[in-house]
Amino acid sequence: MKLMAARVAASILLVGCSTVGNLAAAGPQRPEQPRHGIDTAVVSPGEVIQVSAGGDFQAALERAAPGDTIELETGAAFQGPFILPYKPESTNPDFQWITIRSGGSDSALPRAGVRVSPADAVAMARLETASGAVVSTAPGAHHYRFVGIEFQPAASGPQAGAGNFLNALVFLGADEASGDPVPHHLVIERCYLHGDPLVGARRGIILNAAATVVVDSWLADFKMVGDDSQAIIGWEGPGPFLIRNNYLEAAGENLMFGGADPAIRERVPADIEIRGNHFAKPIAWKAGSPGYAGTAWGIKNLMQLKNARRVLVDGNLFEFNWAESQNGFAILFTVRNQDGSAPWSVVEDVTFSNNVVRHVANGVNILGRDDNHPSRQARRIVISNNLFTNLGEGRGEGDLIQLLNGTKNVVIEHNTAIHKGSILKSEGPPHRGFELRDNIVFHNQYGIVGTDSEPGNAVLRRYFAGAVVSGNVIAGGSADAYPSGNSFPESLDAVGFIDASGSDFRLGMASPYRTAGRTAGVDFAELCAALSITEQPASCSTAPLP
Repeated sequence: MKLMAARVAASILLVGCSTVGNLAAAGPQRPEQPRHGIDTAVVSPGEVIQVSAGGDFQAALERAAPGDTIELETGAAFQGPFILPYKPESTNPDFQWITIRSGGSDSALPRAGVRVSPADAVAMARLETASGAVVSTAPGAHHYRFVGIEFQPAASGPQAGAGNFLNALVFLGADEASGDPVPHHLVIERCYLHGDPLVGARRGIILNAAATVVVDSWLADFKMVGDDSQAIIGWEGPGPFLIRNNYLEAAGENLMFGGADPAIRERVPADIEIRGNHFAKPIAWKAGSPGYAGTAWGIKNLMQLKNARRVLVDGNLFEFNWAESQNGFAILFTVRNQDGSAPWSVVEDVTFSNNVVRHVANGVNILGRDDNHPSRQARRIVISNNLFTNLGEGRGEGDLIQLLNGTKNVVIEHNTAIHKGSILKSEGPPHRGFELRDNIVFHNQYGIVGTDSEPGNAVLRRYFAGAVVSGNVIAGGSADAYPSGNSFPESLDAVGFIDASGSDFRLGMASPYRTAGRTAGVDFAELCAALSITEQPASCSTAPLP
C-alpha cells in the first residue's frame, strides 16, 4: 500500500577538500587530501510503499519514484536476488533519494551516527539469496539509501547445517567497458551484512560505483579457503567514497582498493575517506587458538591499497592479524597492476593518521613499484600520529615499517610503537624524499636494516640518501650507528611512559623526552579525539599526568 510520508532527512556528509600539504624547502611533498565529496542530505518527502512478509520487494523497487520510501516488514525475509533499477533524475532536488528501510519505530535501531551490531538484527528486515548478489545495480542506478537492513546468504546451502556461499552480498557497479553508466549516490547505513557462519562469503560490498557511502554498519564473516575475501572492495569505481564508523571483518583483506584491473583506462579509485572504523579478525580463525574450528581461512591483512589516490585513513582501530597466507603486515600500501593490463596503477596521496594498530605480526608495508608488472611509483604517503602496540604477535617478527622497491616522499612522523622487530626494513631501488622523525620506537636487534648493508647509517646511505632521520627516541639503540639529533634511552623504562605494563604510553611529566612544544611520539589528545569512544586505548585516560 502507499501512504503519504512525513519529511524524513538524514545528513551524511563526506567532506572533501582540494588543499595540498605545503612543500617544505628541502622536504618531501605532502599528500593531497580527498578532493571531492558527497553531500547526501537524504530527504524522502514522497510516499511510503509498505512491503509485508511474502511481498514483492523487486516490484516495490520498480514502482518507487525518487523521494519515496520503501518500508520492509521487520523480521521478515525477502528472497532475492534484487536489482536497483535506473530512474530518471527528478528536477526537484528534494525528490532524489529512494530510501529502503525496515518498518517499525525509529527508536528500534540505534540513532544515526551510532554503529549497529548483530544484536540489532531483531529490528531489521532481511534480504537474502541463494545465488548471485543479494542486491546489485542496474547501469546508472542512483540515489538509493538502505537503512537498518540485514543482508545474508540464504540459509539452505548444499552443506548440511550451512547456508549458501555467495561471491558478494552487495554489488554496486556496472559494465563500464560496454558503455554502461556508472551507478552513483548509494548509501548503506546502519545495516548488518554477514556471510554464513560455517562457509562464509567472499565479499560484503563491491564498491565499483561513484559517490558511495558505508556508515554505522556491521560487516562480518567474510571468509573463504584458498582465495581472498573482503568485507569491502573496490577496483572499478571512480569514487568518492566514505567508509565511516563500521565494524569490518574478513579473512583476506578487511578493506581493499585495487586487486583487479579496471576496464576504464587511467581509472584509479580516488577521494576516499576511511574514518572511525574497527578492523579485526576473530582470534578463533587462528589455528591453535581457543575456539578454532579447523578451517584454514585465507588470512592476509587488515587493509590494502593496490590502486588508489587521495586517501585519508584517520581514527580507526586495526587489530588481530597474523602471518598465514601473507607475512603478517597489517597495513599494505602496495601498488599492483594486478593482471598486467593497468600500468597506470598507483598508490599516491595517502594520509594514515590517528589510528591504533595492535596485536598484529607486523606493521606497515609500502611498495614503491609493482614487482610483477609495470606500474607508477607510490608517492606522497604520510604515516602520522599513530599508536602501534603488540607488534610481533601471530608468528610475526614485529617489524614496524617495510619499504621496498623505490618509494618517493614517504614520511613517518610522531608515532609511538611497541614492537619486537626492526624499525625500518628496505631492499631494492633506493627511496627519495624519505623522513623518519619525532617517533618513539625500539631498536631491538637490528633497528634500521637493509639487504646487504650494516644496520643504521650504512642502510640510510644506501637506501635513503638525503633522508631526514631526526627527533626520534630509539630505545636500546646506539648513537654511534645513527645520525645526530636522535635520542637513545637504554630501555623501555627509561622512556618514561606513564604505565607501559598497563598500556598507557603517554609520556609522564618526569620523562626526559617530554619537552616544550610538541614532543616525540603520539599527540594523544589528537589521537583520542579521532577515535570512537568505545575503541580508545588506555593511553586515552583523562587522569592527570603523574
